[in-house]
Amino acid sequence: MALSRMTRSMCDAMRPIGSLSARQFATVNGKPLHGQRKPAMRMTTEEAFVKTLQMHGIKNAFGIIGSAMMPISDLFPAAGIKFWDCAHECNAGMMADGYTRTTGKMSMMIAQNGPGITNFVTPVKTAYWNHTPLLLVTPQAANKTIGQGGFQEVEQLAMFKDTVCYQEEVRDPTRICEVLNRVIEKAYHCSAPAQINIPRDFWTQVVDMSLPTGVKLERGAGGAASTKAAAEMLAEAKFPVILNGAGVILSGAVDASVKLAERLSAPVCCNYQHNDAFPGDHPLHMGPLGYNGSKAAMEAISKADVVLALGTRLNPFSTLPCYGMEYWPKDAKLIQVDINSDRIGLTKPVDVGIQGDAGLVAEALLAALPPSAGDAGRTERLKLVEEKKQAWGKELEGMDHELDDEGTTWNKRAREAQPNRLSPRQAWRAIMRVMPKDAIMSSDIGNNCAIGNAYPSFPSPRKYLAPGLFGPCGYGFPSILGAKVGNPSVPVVGFAGDGAFGISVNELTACGRGDWPGVTMVVFRNYQWGAEKRNTTLWYQDNFVGTELNAGVEYAEMAKACGLKGIKAESVEELEKAVTSAIEGQMQRNETTLIEVVLNQELGEPFRRDAMKPPVEIAKIHASDMCE
Repeated sequence: MALSRMTRSMCDAMRPIGSLSARQFATVNGKPLHGQRKPAMRMTTEEAFVKTLQMHGIKNAFGIIGSAMMPISDLFPAAGIKFWDCAHECNAGMMADGYTRTTGKMSMMIAQNGPGITNFVTPVKTAYWNHTPLLLVTPQAANKTIGQGGFQEVEQLAMFKDTVCYQEEVRDPTRICEVLNRVIEKAYHCSAPAQINIPRDFWTQVVDMSLPTGVKLERGAGGAASTKAAAEMLAEAKFPVILNGAGVILSGAVDASVKLAERLSAPVCCNYQHNDAFPGDHPLHMGPLGYNGSKAAMEAISKADVVLALGTRLNPFSTLPCYGMEYWPKDAKLIQVDINSDRIGLTKPVDVGIQGDAGLVAEALLAALPPSAGDAGRTERLKLVEEKKQAWGKELEGMDHELDDEGTTWNKRAREAQPNRLSPRQAWRAIMRVMPKDAIMSSDIGNNCAIGNAYPSFPSPRKYLAPGLFGPCGYGFPSILGAKVGNPSVPVVGFAGDGAFGISVNELTACGRGDWPGVTMVVFRNYQWGAEKRNTTLWYQDNFVGTELNAGVEYAEMAKACGLKGIKAESVEELEKAVTSAIEGQMQRNETTLIEVVLNQELGEPFRRDAMKPPVEIAKIHASDMCE
């Protein structure tokens, strides 16, 4: 991953203004400046906390109200901070992730100490692997009672140890600004969640302190020697391929990667779940690798003699075989660019590693290329790219149904059992025909959402929210709610299977109240946990355990019961009409609409062919052996 351009754009307010020296005490229009010395002043600890949030421009908080945070939440309206009171803290964390990923602006997660905070573990780890800079505020049980097993007491720092890039507890009320500022800056610099833990009896203290100065760190463009070696390698390549990852999005490097790709006539693939890392309408765009991705991308990268992995840690899921293809080019030379040196060479052997910002490295490589770079095989390469894209587009348009593995018949039986129901691919094609080009989309974990991986592409970054490599179910709905908070003038549409949606369905009770903005949510209803059911058909001889969902649940009716709009769609025509109408209502009347799409029970590729195998019986298990 790479960081600096996002951080740079977020830190414009951190730079000195006019002739003000970095050593001066300074405010502009009464606002304390980041990067400027401030005078000491008397204030309460909650005032100091909120003023530090203001200095960093943190305007949105997601969570559920609780007594341990009320001293600061009481100040939120006066401070210009909006508190989005959610139905569940897990969803609140997903909303914060969606907000920050689509805006590049930091948001905050906060809730009651103990059980409120424990619900943040899953979304914080999700944000960690999505490389999302977030502020996690965890009010703690009071110092005078902690350790006695009191009300709502839990080890909150230990709980998040492996889910954040940095964590610190406030040890004294006079250090609250210092610690909060450091936690926020660590989140920015590492592009990950960071945690501040605050004993609740540190609020309402009157202290004399200065607001923090703040430090802005520049990102690097990589070492001179590694950049030179990579440029030479690219210049000599006969079939260079660029693989764009999350770092390209986070660093604002899409334009730089476009210029580099055009200079080399290099096809560009996107990492798994990062379909917006390269413009989808560009001739060199090949689509995503990984599970149910683009065959065109896989076929292109399989021919590479040099791969430039730009802003990616090369997570294993992005290069898994698919469609029966072992497409990763094992003999190709690999250049890996990542802001985090620990992740270079972690999953693939690397010929040249460059630690640096993806955008700055791309610019440096472009400047270092000789005039002849990309000439070798340019015409043939461009012809092949166009052929592969056209062939894949035609194949994808004609794919109506999912294949069965040899020896299994589930998908055939599913079609025969429900011949009049839509298949997942028929639904995805209908949706994409009416989807606005500027829409922000979210996707959840699950079989029907994964089938749709190859369909969406985007003209610009920060448009696609996928759960990431932590893989939490229930991400699609709350993340799109957060995205809409940050992008009120843009249509947003979320997607989830009925199993995953059931985990976040409680947000229907929250998102229609107050000034929550309208969204469109599509739920694929096939009455099963599809991914696990596919595993069962392949490796456990249809011995379905825990895979079936309640056929009597009506999600569209649930939305109506919560004061929202609900539509059930059972045909291509009904689905296209529903999506079009819902987006029009979202943008014109601030309506939230849930579209329940009834599908057959076909199942796509399993997630983990690499990790599953048939069971072996040795000792045998018999029900008669159960003791009363």
